[in-house]
Amino acid sequence: MEGQILNLIMSLVSGGIGGNIVGAIFKKLSLGMLGNTLAGVAGGGIGSQFLGNLLGSAGSGMVGSIAGSAAGGGVLMVIIGLIKKLLAAR
Repeated sequence: MEGQILNLIMSLVSGGIGGNIVGAIFKKLSLGMLGNTLAGVAGGGIGSQFLGNLLGSAGSGMVGSIAGSAAGGGVLMVIIGLIKKLLAAR
C-alpha cells in the first residue's frame, strides 16, 4: 500500500514538473505556472497509467513511471494550451 502511494505521489510531482518544463519551452501555449502545474499533475497521473498499461511490467518501474508521468504532464499541458489558444482566437 505504501509503495502505491509513493508511486502516485511521484507520478503527480513528475507530471507537474513535466508540465512546467513544456510550458517554459512552448511559451505561446503556457498556462502560467499554476495552470502548467495543474495540467501536468493531471497528465502525470494519466501518463503513468497509460505507459504502465502499454509496456506492462517493463514500464512499471520507477524510471518508467517518472518518464511516463513527465511526458503525460507535458502532453496534456500542450493540448490544453492549444485549446485555450484556439478559443481565444475566436
